[in-house]
Amino acid sequence: MDKKIAAVTGGNRGIGFQICRDIANKDLKVLLTARNSEKGAKSAKILQDEGLDVTFYELDVSSAESIDNFVSRVTKEFSRIDVLVNNAAIIPDSRSSGLSVEIQELQVSLETNVYGVIQLSQKIIPLMIKNNYGRIINLSSGMGQFADMGSGYLAYRISKTAVNTITKVLANETDSYNIQINSVDPGWVKTEMGGAGASLSVEEGADTIVWLSTRPDNSPTGMFYKKREIISW
Repeated sequence: MDKKIAAVTGGNRGIGFQICRDIANKDLKVLLTARNSEKGAKSAKILQDEGLDVTFYELDVSSAESIDNFVSRVTKEFSRIDVLVNNAAIIPDSRSSGLSVEIQELQVSLETNVYGVIQLSQKIIPLMIKNNYGRIINLSSGMGQFADMGSGYLAYRISKTAVNTITKVLANETDSYNIQINSVDPGWVKTEMGGAGASLSVEEGADTIVWLSTRPDNSPTGMFYKKREIISW
């Protein structure tokens, strides 16, 4: 097919849903993925009714089996993924400090926020190398930024700092294949995770991710962005 194909994890709500809408409006075919089939299909139908080329695919990024099944299906159907947005993430209910955080809380955060990103990227990058084109955007957070590291939320902070590490390493290892891999801090966004008191709309939170998803060849890779500007790690 002539259209480029974008896969978005956690695309059934919040920033992920808006990313799916905005990327599809750039004339890409979007694979909206979510672990809940009912919610994912319902969200995809909303975008389909807007005339957008969006299809739901079940994907639980905390499950290696689910990742394998998703990539196998996509490979058979399309033989490629041009854009991958690693959006799916959780934030533990606890605001545990480094003095009180439980190991279980760390494990839960890492399984979704880190293991999912690395395993899915490892499976999809070979398709990008084969086609000499790829854009991967990893959703990070200011809470994972060393330059402005605070206290509390240790499990979540560790997971997002790890996402930034993945971005740097994979970008370095793929920079000769026309693949761009970058992290984004979307800011504090009005979502189920961010809460009603957040300062940014989902459209504002999605903007830099969507912009990076269609950047021209030879654009920067291995960077950390916020509001379309490179920021410090």
